[in-house]
Amino acid sequence: MATGRTTALTETERAQIEAAVQAAEQQTSAEIVPMIVGRSGCYREAHHRTGLLSAMLALTALLTIDTAWFSWGWQASNAVWLLGITALAYFAGAWLGTWPAVLRLFTSRERMRHKVQMRAERAFAQQGLAHTRERTGLLLMVSLLERQVYVLPDHALQVRISSDHWLEVVAVVVGRLKAGDLAGGLCRGIEASGVLLARACPPRDGDNPNELPNVVIQDL
Repeated sequence: MATGRTTALTETERAQIEAAVQAAEQQTSAEIVPMIVGRSGCYREAHHRTGLLSAMLALTALLTIDTAWFSWGWQASNAVWLLGITALAYFAGAWLGTWPAVLRLFTSRERMRHKVQMRAERAFAQQGLAHTRERTGLLLMVSLLERQVYVLPDHALQVRISSDHWLEVVAVVVGRLKAGDLAGGLCRGIEASGVLLARACPPRDGDNPNELPNVVIQDL
């Protein structure tokens, strides 16, 4: 998935997503909460790995050409320069490891998936999805740095809708995100979720309160 998106949604895009939530919830007693986060983890180990790699490469290069720049022989000052350049290479590499593309290269997909799951679970609790009347809250979260989509249904929905169906919702979202359409991906995902929820949790006549706001949550 490649969105290329790091900025907040426009007012028009937010309105489109909120309208999609409202339309979907009219057909179900469940509550849908869309969310966009800039990243789900810090991944400091990736910074450390890139720093170590840069330091090792710098040290190897210096030792390989030591006869050229230490032609006057080894001295204490030579060791100071060697350690200094190696340390600078480490910090430069660690800084480079903060770049999204490099960070993804040095972090396993499983590690990122775990961080996205943890972020979704934390958001589920923070946004009150666990407090709906019938435990039918649904979080649809896009994590931009990790390029991952995570759907987290509450207990009642886990029983009524299989995980394979939620994977289909994820695929629908990813399909639009690959084209760089973040708002469109969320809208498609909300619509697909609404279809599943309408069958599993149809609304009660005259008793379908809007328990959670229809706004899209952004943490960028």
